Amino acid sequence: MAQQQLALVTGGAQGIGLASAEALKEDGFQIILVDVNDEGVNEAADKLGDGTVALTCDMGDHASVLSMFDTIEHDHGPVSALVNNAGIAMPGDFLDYSLDDFRRVLDINLIGAFIATQRAAKSMIANGIEGAIVNMSSINAQVSIPAIPAYCASKGGLMQVTKAAAIALAPHNIRVNAVGPGSIDTAMMAGVNANPEAYTKAMSRTPLGRAGTAREIGDVVAFLAGSKASYITGETIYVDGGRLGLNYTM
Repeated sequence: MAQQQLALVTGGAQGIGLASAEALKEDGFQIILVDVNDEGVNEAADKLGDGTVALTCDMGDHASVLSMFDTIEHDHGPVSALVNNAGIAMPGDFLDYSLDDFRRVLDINLIGAFIATQRAAKSMIANGIEGAIVNMSSINAQVSIPAIPAYCASKGGLMQVTKAAAIALAPHNIRVNAVGPGSIDTAMMAGVNANPEAYTKAMSRTPLGRAGTAREIGDVVAFLAGSKASYITGETIYVDGGRLGLNYTM
């Protein structure tokens, strides 16, 4: 009997990461959840059950990212699907935005994802795995919010890393794609949800008129990681309720 495929999901303790893991598990993957929140990731793994593995790693600590892959391969074998979901926003005034904060966001959202992509791909190639990598981008790869300049830069960069990796890895039949969420009802949107005026404004730029759910993103992640997306690579699928197509707001 063929060995069950492993899917590694970073930022998997909650929200989109956990929803992606749930969808991948339903598609038959064994799940490895990674998060900087030790208690949260272990609770999430217990919730998923069925051999789900929880690991703690700061994706901004690049030596730890490499060590994490060594541990996974030693204990469980190579991954065949990688979901680079871990990310932070760190909002602030553009004119006063600190370089340290800017670097921290890029270290996690962009450089951490690049290192994980490179490391996972090397192992896939060495083991003859025709795998899939899914990066969590954002509509902010295309549009911008001045209060989160580092986040916007990281997601734009991740979109381009996705394209470059897809081309580089295509000869090995390793597909690399991204998902670009719009306004999704997660902890990152909690401040907007708590402010009726802010929520109304956010929904005014979303033609479907509501926030998306984490599972709606997770289902697209699972699609891109699976065989039904076998001829898709280098793409970013925007799951935004129509927001990017709208040229005005109320």
